[in-house]
Order: sequence, then C-alpha cells, then structure tokens
Amino acid sequence: MTTGSIIIRAAKESDAEAITAVLVDAYSQYEQTLPKERWEEYKESIIASVSGAQTKKRLVAELGREIIGSVFLFDSSESAYGSSDLDIQNPVIRLLAVSRKARGLGVATELLRASVRECHAWGAQTVHLHTSDMMDAAVRLYEHLGFERAFDKDIMNGNLLVKSYRLQLGGSTLLT
Repeated sequence: MTTGSIIIRAAKESDAEAITAVLVDAYSQYEQTLPKERWEEYKESIIASVSGAQTKKRLVAELGREIIGSVFLFDSSESAYGSSDLDIQNPVIRLLAVSRKARGLGVATELLRASVRECHAWGAQTVHLHTSDMMDAAVRLYEHLGFERAFDKDIMNGNLLVKSYRLQLGGSTLLT
C-alpha cells in the first residue's frame, strides 16, 4: 500500500468504476457468510447504488492517487432506502467501504468524520446509519466514535436484523 496522507474529497462521475471496485472488494468479505443467492442480490444492489440518483453526496478516500474508500450520504431514510417506513428525516450514511488492503489506516474514521462535517454543514443535528452484527468491526467503530443504538429505527431484512445507529452532532468529537 502506498504511504502518504489520506485525502477525502467529493466523488466525481469519473470515479464510478473505482468506487464500484472498492465497494465490491470491501463487501465481498460477506460472500461466504451469506447464502449465494442473497450475496448476489446484495452485490447487485451495492453496484447499482454507485449511480443511484437519490444520493445527495458521495465521498471518496484517496491514498497515493488511488481510491481506497467511499461513503454515500442521503437526505433521509426515504432517499436512502426508497421507503418512508422508517421516517428518518435526517441524513443517512450508507455503504461505508474501505478496500481490504487499506484497512487499519484510519480510512473509515476519516470518511465518517467528513460525512459528519458535511451533514452538519447541511444544518443537520443528527445522522443515522444501519448495520448488522455480521459487520462487527463496523459496529465497534461506530460505537467507539459515539454512535448510539436507535432501536426504534431497526429494520428486518428477511431474517437479518439491521440495526440502526444515530449520532447527535452537537459536541461530537467527529466535528473537531
């Protein structure tokens, strides 16, 4: 892995292929955990998200001019998930991904920090995200950074509990 500073920036249209590669690389660690059909559906939805019109902002992480991470920001749960059932009227962070070869470098934390700052600049007081127990490293990171469970916004995806987390931006260390 190239050494140097991690740069977080807004994604450009020309980044779509690299973002797709990072997403597939990052999430493919769950290929063996999920049933084959479920993995294929999940992978296709991840790939489709790269060009999703509802995304308010996409951020990428670069190291040595290579995109090694990405994250997508949405206005609400309706724009993030295509459903108004959750009734989250705050920004939603989705599809945080770090290339497996770049893990352990603080990329996810920097992408979350940039996401929180962006949402704060939009006037948001709270941000949400969803994850599951199979993403245990992500859960530990979110909790370490001050995200708290939002049990009222949990959802079931088949027999999988998708846990909701929220971060109150006032006083968040991610804004400093």
